[in-house]
Order: sequence, then C-alpha cells, then structure tokens
Amino acid sequence: MSTTDTAFCTRPWSVAEWIGAGTLIGAAALALFDPGWSVYPLAALVVLYCVLPFFPAVSFYFPVISRGQADRATVSLTFDDGPDPVVTPLVLELLARHGVPATFFVTGQRAHQYPQVIDAILAAGHLIGNHSYGHGWFIMFYPSKKLEDEIRRTEECLKKHGIRPVVFRPPVGILSPRYADVLYQTGLTAVTFSRRARDMGNRRIRGLARTLLKKIRCGDVILLHDVVPRPETGTGLLQEELAALLDGIKEKGLRIVPLDELLGVDVMHRLEGKTGST
Repeated sequence: MSTTDTAFCTRPWSVAEWIGAGTLIGAAALALFDPGWSVYPLAALVVLYCVLPFFPAVSFYFPVISRGQADRATVSLTFDDGPDPVVTPLVLELLARHGVPATFFVTGQRAHQYPQVIDAILAAGHLIGNHSYGHGWFIMFYPSKKLEDEIRRTEECLKKHGIRPVVFRPPVGILSPRYADVLYQTGLTAVTFSRRARDMGNRRIRGLARTLLKKIRCGDVILLHDVVPRPETGTGLLQEELAALLDGIKEKGLRIVPLDELLGVDVMHRLEGKTGST
C-alpha cells in the first residue's frame, strides 16, 4: 500500500459517511419486516447526497469553513478565478485606494501565465488561496488522483513566489465527495463563502453592489471575481460596482479584514528563502 493510500484510509469519517452507514443499517432492519419499507430511507439518502453538494456552507462530505463569527462587525473579500492581467491590477488599485485587504483564490494555470500579477498581489499585502490548476467545469467528477494533481500543480506554481496556500476553494462552488480524501492528504482546509452576487464569473455584474449590500451580515465571506467581464459591460462598470460595494460595506458599519483574521485559520504560509517569482 502506498503512502497516499495509507493516508486516505486513515481519514476520519465524514458526516455523509456516518449518515450513509446509519441509513443502510436502518434500511436493512426495515427490510426484515417489509422489503418495501427500506426503499424510503435509501431514496431519501440519494436525494440528500445529490442536493447537498450545491450548498457550499455545509460540511457534509468534508469540513468546510464559510464564514466568521457573527458577533463581530467584520467581513472579508475574496476574488476567484484569476489572476487576470487586466482586471486584477484594477482590483488591486481599488483595494489600495480604499485601504482594504482581500484574498485571491487563483488557478495554477493563470498563475503560471501571469506571474507578475501574483507578485503584485503579494506585494500589496493580500493573501492567496488555491483554486485548482485548470478550474474545469466538471472538476467535481475528476478521480481523486487527478484532483490531487490539480492542487499539487498549483502549489508548485505558487512556490516560485515564496508561498504555499493552505486553504482551497472548490471551483464552481460544488462540494464533491471526491475532495474529501484529497484535502485530507494535502493538508488543506476547504474555505467557501457565505455571500455572493451570483455574477456568473463577472458575466452579470450590473447591480452587483446592490445585490450584495442587501444581504451582507457580520462574519460574511464575500465571493467576487477578478476576471474580464463581458464586452458590453466592460471593466469600467465592474470598477464602479466594486467601489460602490466597498463604500456600502463601510456605511453599514462593517470593517473589511483579512480572511485569516475573520476565520481564525491560516490562509497561506511564507516559504523561507523565497521572495518572488525570480
């Protein structure tokens, strides 16, 4: 048995596995009285397994952190799917102007393409998380070994910048059970979000600030994107919406803090002897 196999075998059972085992035992017991009765708990289990992956705050298949403490007037900004050579610098400029921090969940592929943008994010004092290598739309169906490769390749790209993210955000926000073993093996913490504008990756950004500000609460982890919007909206509208969001958060009496401060967990580690991509 390989080292990886051993690690996977020693992972604690998830809530999904405990519920699954209990349901199977219950269904078997019901079948002793009437085989037809066993269908109901099994059907309910299938529905549960199919629905809960779409709830990014639920620790069903593996532990997930999605928000901070609700008794503190703080929130955190997170940006997914970058870095982008056009949008990310605009976002960094806006964050600097407002004096607020953010966490960028980057893909390894884009980090490899635009290393200078990664350096700019770090130079500005922001944090970086792992968002897989290629951000495949059907990544939730990848086998465990391929998922681990997605994470490891991103780690290798970011190692050149002197960092190792220790948090991972599943692409598309779907919590596939296939991540459970991989996250345990790689030692990463799954961090999702509690507030999003459903902007479809900046494809629908008009009214983004208004949508978010209606529902933002203490402790929220806010999901945004630093990728190019549709041509008909452009980066100008994105900047306007983000600026309105930052102003609105301040007006609500909320303070934007780094993600590690909000959640009380490490987001990334600095590697000794590494200072950048050179």
